[in-house]
Amino acid sequence: MAQARVKARKESVLAERFAVFAECLLTGVWIAVASLGVVTYPAAFAAGARHLRRRTAHEGGGWREFVADVRAALRGGWLVGLAGWAAAVAVWVDVQASRSGLPGGPLVGAVGLFALIGLTVAGLRASAAWTPGVRWRALLAQAGRRTVLDPAGSFLIITGLAVVALSAWFVAPLAVPVLGAVAASAVAVEERYRHR
Repeated sequence: MAQARVKARKESVLAERFAVFAECLLTGVWIAVASLGVVTYPAAFAAGARHLRRRTAHEGGGWREFVADVRAALRGGWLVGLAGWAAAVAVWVDVQASRSGLPGGPLVGAVGLFALIGLTVAGLRASAAWTPGVRWRALLAQAGRRTVLDPAGSFLIITGLAVVALSAWFVAPLAVPVLGAVAASAVAVEERYRHR
């Protein structure tokens, strides 16, 4: 009888972990759909992270709550998305200039790429901590500090981004559901930092 309970408990833990993984993949699809507005990606990641936090806390939530969160996060999130695209264009111009043979160009290009990676990690950490009513400016300032003060967590998020890039490189459609795994990694990193 005791062995049957232990086996059932192990199976329920495995089933719950698989359910969270499946929810991450579904959330990745939702994030991709919500990001089609080009500047809506911070709000999409924020809503996806909030959905995953609800899921792991065994609270209700589904597509309707996700859409409501996207709408709430868009209030200031679209400016963050616009700034992110502006930073990406600035780094692209920087890299193109460094390739043209300017003195010190490779160093400037490398610094620009590292800055873009740091901004991306800070943006994902801010999205993972978003809740309705919190201002994006405050979230980004706090996330920037956490990005620097928690290099291990930031590295975990960078590896999540690398998985998305490799998935897109190998099989492009895989990059869509894997976006949920990136959101989940940002949520996990933020929880880890909060408990330290």
